[in-house]
Amino acid sequence: MYRRRFLASLPVAALTPTALAQEKSSQPNLPKFENPGDDRFIRPDVHAGDRPVGASFSSRSAVYGTHGAAGSAHPLATLAAIEILKKGGSAADAAIAMNACLGVLEPTSSGLGGDCYCMLWDPKAKKVAGLAGSGGSPRGLSLETVRSRAKHGAIPPLGAISVSVPGALDAWWMLHQRYGKLPWAELFAPAITYANEGVPVPEMIAWYIRRSLRVFQRSGAGVEETANALKTYGLGHGGPQTGQIFRNTDLARTYTMIAQGGRDVFYKGEIAHTIDTYFRRIGGWLRHEDLAAHHGEWVEPHQTNYRGTTIHALGANTQGIATLQMLNILENFDLREAGFQSPLSIHLQVEAKRLAYEDRARYYADPHFSKVPVEWLISKEYAARRAKLIRPDRILTPVYPGQAPSHGDTTYFSCADESGMMVSMIQSNFRGMGSGLVADGLGFMFQDRGQLFSLTDGHPNLYQPGKRPFQTIIPGFASHGNTPWLAFGVMGGDMQPQGQTQIIVNRKDYGLDVQAAGDSPRWHHEGSSQSMGEDPPQLPPHGLLRLESGVPDTTKAALANLGWTLGKSDGGFGRYECVENRPDDGQLVYAAASEMRADGCALAY
Repeated sequence: MYRRRFLASLPVAALTPTALAQEKSSQPNLPKFENPGDDRFIRPDVHAGDRPVGASFSSRSAVYGTHGAAGSAHPLATLAAIEILKKGGSAADAAIAMNACLGVLEPTSSGLGGDCYCMLWDPKAKKVAGLAGSGGSPRGLSLETVRSRAKHGAIPPLGAISVSVPGALDAWWMLHQRYGKLPWAELFAPAITYANEGVPVPEMIAWYIRRSLRVFQRSGAGVEETANALKTYGLGHGGPQTGQIFRNTDLARTYTMIAQGGRDVFYKGEIAHTIDTYFRRIGGWLRHEDLAAHHGEWVEPHQTNYRGTTIHALGANTQGIATLQMLNILENFDLREAGFQSPLSIHLQVEAKRLAYEDRARYYADPHFSKVPVEWLISKEYAARRAKLIRPDRILTPVYPGQAPSHGDTTYFSCADESGMMVSMIQSNFRGMGSGLVADGLGFMFQDRGQLFSLTDGHPNLYQPGKRPFQTIIPGFASHGNTPWLAFGVMGGDMQPQGQTQIIVNRKDYGLDVQAAGDSPRWHHEGSSQSMGEDPPQLPPHGLLRLESGVPDTTKAALANLGWTLGKSDGGFGRYECVENRPDDGQLVYAAASEMRADGCALAY
């Protein structure tokens, strides 16, 4: 009916073949067909369809439920979490099951070989609890040996020299011991099924696996052996194609052992001995004794108030307090008056990031080995002094860390249950898939987190045997008084505090909903001082400011005129998941959001 009315209203000439041909010839040279197997289909002049309600840039609506919610970077992991909740499991149970599934489904970002951090709302205690599941360096690996293997003054990113003790499984165990309801073994059943039966690999994960395997095999990559990684993830060649079924029966056997034997089978039993034998065979340093000595820890999260909302962050050896520092600085400016996606708003946010990251490079480290002046760093007084350095009409030069008083590629997922427990959890193998090393028959890759140590004498993050390296992975959490509000996170290395800050600014300063806050175009600044991992990149004096294509052209032009060097959108803007608590008339209501930058989804019931 509507199409006929539209055609009838057109002039006859507009419907002729000649007129249609002329109209077609005036259009850009648009592709007729996307070839099968293409990894990308990017047209800067073609944008998403128009939503009839909500933010124009939002990719979808949030999902709502009254009993539970979950969101992750893979739909099947999210579904597994929902099924655990429906069986009577707690949000902690659901988070563990989801993480185990992601080790199968998203090995590019997670797995048993990595570390894990968590913040959760404890409904009985009515407070946020923190869990740090980060492993230390091998005790038999000396600073002298590490320095002898260094390249350009930094620890290499791949191979056994970069491997630290995996802390993820111990964190799962601790979480279950305190907050679990279902039997431990039941939490691994979905992941074991996926690993044995196989699942089709989605587009982004397939692309990252192929890219990682190419990196591991490059000449001079430093990976002692790649046969196990290729056997586990290569599917007989260079990695899976989009939609190809991937199985990991080795990981299914490992999960089965863990389901039956608990955490000790990994840290003290058969799996630990297999790991020890493997690293001895390839000339690495991780040993059974390192695994047996590992234990995660419950920690008290730090917090700050941003415009009436409490923002929580983990300290320990993470970069979590960088989010608090950025928000404290930004609270000194009227971002709402500056305007959403305006040049001034982005300029102020980037300058706050640059100041906070100078402190990150100078002070952040394992507090068991170094005294970190956290309370001073996250104080409002210090933030006010730092904010005075920022000018709206020019870029701060030089940028430097504060002077402390003398006394002084990751996966994220969240879920919530009907008791009011909300879990914000993040887990990672660090860069890419990890070190490139897969122990014989275990089906998972070891993290390369050890690359994040400093080799500079006197630095708090200087490498030491048994010490935990600086960590980039951070969960996010926000609350209102005695009520939880957001369990959220933005994955992606140094993007994480930048992304978390943008989410909070989008919610508090600009009023975006839980979905639009994540879909909003992002900025990512590169080039702050580094204390870990690699030499500072060869970038312009003020670093490189990358803006997603959705940032208005007028804003891009104004930032360039101000002096910022703008880089291309490279996909490094993080991936967001969130569960929001938004009760209605006294009844529990959750809103869950995912985003278009990942293969995942959010579900609620």
